[in-house]
Amino acid sequence: MQAVTKKRYAIVGVGLRSGMYVEAITDTYADRCELVGLCDLNEGRLKRTAAIAAKAGADVPCFNAPDFDKMVAETTPDCVVIATKDCDHDTYIVRAMELGCDVIIEKPLTTDEVKCQAILDAQRRTGKRVTVTFNYRYAPIRTQVKDLLMDGVVGEILSVDFQWMLDTNHGADYFRRWHRNRANSGSLLVHKATHHFDLAHWWLSDVPRTVYATGARKYYTPEIADRLGLTNRGPRCTGCPEAGVCKFYLDIGSSEELKGLYQDCESFDGYWRDKCIFAPEAGDTMTPGVDIWDTMNVNVQYAGGPQMNYSLAAYLPWEGYSISFNGTRGRLQHKVKESSYISGDGSVPHEFIEDGSYTTVFPHFKAPYSVEFWTGTGGHNGADPVMLQEIFAPDTVEPDKWKRAADQRSGAYSILTGVAAGKSILEGVPVNIADLVPDIGAPDYPAMPDGSAPLEWGDGITAW
Repeated sequence: MQAVTKKRYAIVGVGLRSGMYVEAITDTYADRCELVGLCDLNEGRLKRTAAIAAKAGADVPCFNAPDFDKMVAETTPDCVVIATKDCDHDTYIVRAMELGCDVIIEKPLTTDEVKCQAILDAQRRTGKRVTVTFNYRYAPIRTQVKDLLMDGVVGEILSVDFQWMLDTNHGADYFRRWHRNRANSGSLLVHKATHHFDLAHWWLSDVPRTVYATGARKYYTPEIADRLGLTNRGPRCTGCPEAGVCKFYLDIGSSEELKGLYQDCESFDGYWRDKCIFAPEAGDTMTPGVDIWDTMNVNVQYAGGPQMNYSLAAYLPWEGYSISFNGTRGRLQHKVKESSYISGDGSVPHEFIEDGSYTTVFPHFKAPYSVEFWTGTGGHNGADPVMLQEIFAPDTVEPDKWKRAADQRSGAYSILTGVAAGKSILEGVPVNIADLVPDIGAPDYPAMPDGSAPLEWGDGITAW
């Protein structure tokens, strides 16, 4: 039996999200993958990740962030997995391709249009492969929605109403971390909503043309903190005088993973994982401030004709989303409740809660009907295991009729929708995607129902 030639991987950025890739390469798919290098700016996290890999039998050399080129030269990876801070994605994507490597990149692709253009230019110049890990597409429950739309249950899609709710655990957590500054994350419209915009684009098999948005920071503010009675706040949860009464208090020492990744590694780079979510605006001298929005409304006009109203709020009592597709044959309503979590607290992200979730199809002139959910196990509603198999063992999966794999084109459209929305909020005008980055190219989306197909009458209107 011929031995399998293992594909060689290096990882740059060994924070929380990198753990999924370390496990996949060194354990789940160790028969066909090899982890050959780790790179990060924090020496403590590098040592921690190397120790985890060593438990799986992988002796992986570590490199400081400035030595990225040296790592590639000495370890000769076929592919570089990038899980750094969002604003640094472009640097490593471009350089990895220039050094001859394919790239697997955590969402978002990048944080602004200039960096996006540089990535697209480098990909065209080098011909290397870019895979954007939009794991939301792979969740069975969301793949099922795509399947229904491809089957034409609502016909040609004309409009979409999309609401995403982040709760006071998950939503608040973005305001503690580096994500709370637009310079790092591009705002939640880029870092978080890149998932949501990509889902919408993929569900519709369409690309955005024009974006108009409004947004504000309404809840995670000093004024709300004062109204909650939290008037003696510190710059971070650790040592805060209000720790005993604040319901947003995060004890990073109580979680083994949070402690190991952040509290134990503060001495290496000074990064605080538990900053006060009610900090003043960015620029305050006491503590690094906040300049992202927690309340956003976005209107997207698609090239193919549909329009979408989207909202994102980060301070709600429950976590999940609701979306409705309105078409020439009827309406599909899809609502999903998900478990609450704080990134790195040890819980499985986005566990599906069946109670309160539903998918219902309302055909024109026919009785509505409910659809039994497709479900799965594992992170992100069962998405992560499916996606990782496609990435690291592609020969073991069947051809994907839903075309869930994403490259730099889908990555570009998803972040540019958020970038355009951010510009629209600041400038008060609609923003055209093509004015930000032209000639992105069409993503490889599945065909959808023909808008010219004849319609048929049902058997009479039935009350719901």
